[in-house]
Amino acid sequence: MPERSTVENLLDPTLPTWSVIDDIATVRAAQDAPAAAPVLAVGVQAADAGEPEEGVAGAGASAALRELGLDAAEVVTTHTPSASAGSVTTVPLTGSGVFGRVVLVGIGAGTSDDIRAAGAAVGRLTRDVRTLVVAFGAGEEGSLVEGVTLGSWTAPAWRANGPVRPSGPSRHVHVLAGIDVGVDAVALERSLIRCRATVIARGLGVTPSNIKNPAWMVTQARAVARRSGLTVRVWNDKELAAEGFGGLVAVGGGSATPPRLVQLDYSPRGATDDTRRIVLVGKGITFDTGGLNIKPGDGMVAMKTDMLGSAVVLAVLGACRALGVQVRVTGLLALAENQVSGSSYRPSDVITQYGGTTVEIGNTDAEGRLVLADAIAYAVANLSPDVLVDVATLTGAARLALARSMAAIFGTSDEVVEGLLGAGESTGETFWRMPLVDDYREALSSEVADLNHIAPGVGGGAVTAALFLEAFVGDVPWAHLDIAGPGRSDVDKGILAKGATGYGARALLAWLEGQQ
Repeated sequence: MPERSTVENLLDPTLPTWSVIDDIATVRAAQDAPAAAPVLAVGVQAADAGEPEEGVAGAGASAALRELGLDAAEVVTTHTPSASAGSVTTVPLTGSGVFGRVVLVGIGAGTSDDIRAAGAAVGRLTRDVRTLVVAFGAGEEGSLVEGVTLGSWTAPAWRANGPVRPSGPSRHVHVLAGIDVGVDAVALERSLIRCRATVIARGLGVTPSNIKNPAWMVTQARAVARRSGLTVRVWNDKELAAEGFGGLVAVGGGSATPPRLVQLDYSPRGATDDTRRIVLVGKGITFDTGGLNIKPGDGMVAMKTDMLGSAVVLAVLGACRALGVQVRVTGLLALAENQVSGSSYRPSDVITQYGGTTVEIGNTDAEGRLVLADAIAYAVANLSPDVLVDVATLTGAARLALARSMAAIFGTSDEVVEGLLGAGESTGETFWRMPLVDDYREALSSEVADLNHIAPGVGGGAVTAALFLEAFVGDVPWAHLDIAGPGRSDVDKGILAKGATGYGARALLAWLEGQQ
């Protein structure tokens, strides 16, 4: 057994739960807030549609400030806060008896997206604060919790004195509601559970690849399974080869850390064989050099996050029981490292995917679709899914088409795609439907195999990648989420975090919650 590197020794064998908010409560009045709450964040809305930058205190903010002996109109006049969603103005307090400062945060027009952006700004500004009270007004408390939670997150660091966890200090958030305003505490808790899934996916994504390999991901999957009451099955490299998972074997063949396939199963209480089963498949390339078609140096730096599809699927499975999802859910993590070595697979190789379809390799840097195809074909042949959804940082073409704020979605079922579009809209993780263009299918033909796995010279790389995957789906209703754009971020922006964003976890959970 090789000696573990210094940085590897700094990390526990499994990730902690990594929650950035420990609990959420509601209070009816600012004076009821905990004595240890140093910050009150209040929403500032647009004065009118024509002047979005000019802010006025909303009803909730005015009531909270009034309790502190402050006149909302005077505070706004003195400090001129902007109503632009996510803008912040800090007002120090003396003698209020409860809070040390008030943060005036712009909530724009008060839409869900505006509230999330505002909450994220507060979360980032107050990362070192243990107890926070927020008063943004009624109706969007779930979005507020999502914003504060996701904005509070910071990436871990591995230092000489030990790893610095991304959660920072434990946090307690109190949502201020007026006497006559009802806040759904259950809905707030469900929002927090979905955000915790995103945090798990982020933590997995930013872990360095000298620590994170397929075997390490298996360890994380087993830990999530123990915590969440899931069953787990793992295929090692010998079992993958024996059972015909040619895509995983080829892609992982160049690495010193062999490929793995993980199956996680969630069943709700009282489930039977007749209970609907949804299968989620996640691309899990723990590092992607591009293989023999090697990436340029700058293009390789972010490739520790090329397993975000599997991170999202694992995080979603871990949250199903807490959210009481009513359908059976199976997660398949297709794990491999795409490395350069004497045993790497080559352009022009012909491999056999699970189920027997042969594929001519056109470019070893298009490896994600090969591992996904194995897992999809296995699911169709063995699991009898009612719906199948795959998640992957699959193509640069999707990122070029939709940039960093929106993911691509393809699918064979209008019902499934529309359901996921709605879930994305409700959670702020938006998708744009892309076409499965019939005319492009011919471009995947091969003279020496059943399929060519790329379509050189055609363009539309996100489309042809989706068409390749569709060839393994059969008649199962299917959707493909290409999160290559918003799955990674270069900056903290809104609810997205620099590095791995965990994009798609909350949308998938919201969609699963609506399935029967």
